[in-house]
Amino acid sequence: MAHQGLFKEIYAIVSEIPYGQVMTYGQIAGLLGNPRFARRVGQAMYAAPEELNLPCHRVVKANGSLCHPPFGELQRELLGAEGVGFLPGNRVDLLNYRWRG
Repeated sequence: MAHQGLFKEIYAIVSEIPYGQVMTYGQIAGLLGNPRFARRVGQAMYAAPEELNLPCHRVVKANGSLCHPPFGELQRELLGAEGVGFLPGNRVDLLNYRWRG
């Protein structure tokens, strides 16, 4: 698969996101050197092998929104259990919970 190396880099970044904090797809893409790779980051999250046990729920959209149902409900539950705060509209409070890496 052509993305295999890129996905490994993405997984390495995601594995470092601390408990109780989040990063955006665009942030991760920027760390990869190409802010236009946000969709690739999303593809990698969707394809992440379970055995890697990655905290994929800690990756959110640029405005703090969660992924689409039914995964969004689980994402909200997992982040809430970690103490992540939310704003109206079910968006993560990025000002206080974004990890800068």
